[in-house]
Amino acid sequence: MIDFDIFFMQEALKLAKRAFEDDEVPIGAVICHGDKIIGKGYNQVERLNDPTAHAEVLAITAACNFLDSKYLDKCTLYVTLEPCMMCVGAIREAQIQRVVFAASDHTHKKQQGNLFELSGGIMEDEASELIKTFFKRKRLK
Repeated sequence: MIDFDIFFMQEALKLAKRAFEDDEVPIGAVICHGDKIIGKGYNQVERLNDPTAHAEVLAITAACNFLDSKYLDKCTLYVTLEPCMMCVGAIREAQIQRVVFAASDHTHKKQQGNLFELSGGIMEDEASELIKTFFKRKRLK
């Protein structure tokens, strides 16, 4: 039996590694409708020179384009780091039903009043290690 949370988080981690290779903060995201990935994204803030080019936002855009809809109410977002306030706003606007994240983001206050189910800790060690390695490398430069 496939554990879909782990499978889809592995896909998000692949994208986070791509961001890492591009010298971006290593966060990846996928959006699923049922058992199908309909949107993908990884941080491209530096590449696109755009502070809104977070993995979640890019994945939401791709999924909305795929469904030709501004609402993703029957979808799940998998992301390697707990979403920031901006991304939580985008998740709310897209009406995403469920969000699963790997690592907790201890740099911001917890969001209150989410309109979606929120689960954390799926593959947390792998995602945390990737982010820690990225910032260690940045500090050495």
